[in-house]
Amino acid sequence: MESRIDSITSVIAPLKERLAQHDMYKRLSNEESIRVFMQHHVFAVWDFMSLTKWLQYNLVSKSLPWMPPANPKLARFINEIVLSEESDIDQDGEHMSHFEMYLLAMKEINSSTDEIESFLAQLKLEKSVSGTCKELDIPKSIERFMAFTFACIKSNKPHVVASAFTFGREDVIPEMFLGILENSKLDNAAKLKYYMQRHIELDGDEHGPMAMEMLQILCGTDLQKWKEVELTAFTALNLRISLWDGVEKALLAETMTV
Repeated sequence: MESRIDSITSVIAPLKERLAQHDMYKRLSNEESIRVFMQHHVFAVWDFMSLTKWLQYNLVSKSLPWMPPANPKLARFINEIVLSEESDIDQDGEHMSHFEMYLLAMKEINSSTDEIESFLAQLKLEKSVSGTCKELDIPKSIERFMAFTFACIKSNKPHVVASAFTFGREDVIPEMFLGILENSKLDNAAKLKYYMQRHIELDGDEHGPMAMEMLQILCGTDLQKWKEVELTAFTALNLRISLWDGVEKALLAETMTV
């Protein structure tokens, strides 16, 4: 009998194929194109942590005095994710978050971090994500991508957030990054290469399978939850494709101005 996970995987397979075959990968042929890609993608690197931390806050005991978590297996899984995402070891042996690694990788190839740093500075002033996107004229593809992330969080449904986390991130990242590594010359981008290889290793071998198991635990036999998981997965992949469309559009515009 086909499992719910297998059924959803079958439904979203065409979207995953579109993502894997996106023309954007072929356009990442030089250092300048990598710079443009990173200026878009860094926002997805950043907002991933909000999905991750929300899951940690809601799956791990947060009460004082402390009480054991309702599901120790899920608590262990999400704590392991947070440990690697928030305080991993970079290629120089320093502890830092993957987001910070990405910023350093951008700076290594002179990809401007001004936009993402301005964005975060506004958020520190307690401005909203959507308002800041409009104020800074962030590309619509990025704005829509992040809006969906925070809509999932606002739903306050663990299985919805876990679906965006699993099917929109952990399940597709290894193949996406392999596509970039295979199509791009990263001779002068050692930090980015390390970052991508680290994610291929973690997400493909460990985090991806564990995330699928998390969904099984959160949804059980609840058909409504599984329907919401499928819809979330479908939307997440469409918005990732739209994000890549935005990168390709920016790359084409860059080519026309040269």
